[in-house]
Amino acid sequence: MSRPVSRVLTLLELLQSGGVRTVAELADRLGVGERTVRRYVDHLVDLDVPVESVRGRYGGYRLAPGHRMPPLMLTDDEALAVLLGLVAGRRTGITAAAGTAGETAAAKVRRVLPERLRHRLDAVLDSLTFTTAPAGSAAPEAAVLLPVADAVRHHRPLAIRYTGSGGSGERTVYPYGLVAHAGRWYVTGRDLSVGADRTFRLDRIHGARVLPGTFEPPPGPGPAERVLTALATAPYRHEVTVRVRGTAEEIRARLPRSVAVVAAADDAGEGEGDGEGEGWCRVEIRAERLDWLPGLLASLDRPFVVERPDELRGLVADLADRLMDAARGTPPPRD
Repeated sequence: MSRPVSRVLTLLELLQSGGVRTVAELADRLGVGERTVRRYVDHLVDLDVPVESVRGRYGGYRLAPGHRMPPLMLTDDEALAVLLGLVAGRRTGITAAAGTAGETAAAKVRRVLPERLRHRLDAVLDSLTFTTAPAGSAAPEAAVLLPVADAVRHHRPLAIRYTGSGGSGERTVYPYGLVAHAGRWYVTGRDLSVGADRTFRLDRIHGARVLPGTFEPPPGPGPAERVLTALATAPYRHEVTVRVRGTAEEIRARLPRSVAVVAAADDAGEGEGDGEGEGWCRVEIRAERLDWLPGLLASLDRPFVVERPDELRGLVADLADRLMDAARGTPPPRD
């Protein structure tokens, strides 16, 4: 690469670091005169790089927003951070890009890297493994995510076309916040059509439009807590209520907010009088099946009382019998 071209690219890298750069500073960093710096700036402008001049005592040059993204100059660490971010985002399902946009973006970055750096980054990516399976494709479309985020940031009403369990329909929402959880994107807010707070999956939104006007977000739980509570209280086949001895903090350490709602119990029930001053909490869980709950409750390693449903009490007793047989070394009966 010739020295003038190399210096023009170095100038672009300096401007991309942000702020206003004086002509004297740029000339010193590039090792050229101030007239040459101005000539290099003209080269960038000819390439449609949006460089603007700032007048005044502290004036100079800076990058301005343009109609397209200018060429990016990345250091070794920055290139590695970008590629790892794209790979990790695709694996976890959090990359907010529909289709193959994440893959094509990573390919473009790799294509322009120096051969030395490309081989080193390929070695990292080829040797990297994940302990979790790839998440399902639930990334929102940019045409949905961007207006939703804009409405959240500026407290603007939002019109969405949503497909839920009850079918498709138009909704008007006061969006409180965006939340990424377990490979999915959610927006939580006030659904004006039903007059209640709701949580919507962004991959089920097929159109979003910011409306005129503003609203004031209500006080109370933040968006993340609202989404986790909504997931824990979603309608399922079984509504489970269990009393567990211990503090809410101790129990929440074993039961994620997206699985259970934990609150201090207001009254004492049967079997709760021998706690030696330790309180009890009521745990509410919604579940489609009950067979996994006895093991979960046993893993708490705390006294508990099943309030409902009765079927769960039988499953807990069956698990206790199997554990007792295992402790005694008794083989289970054959069918």
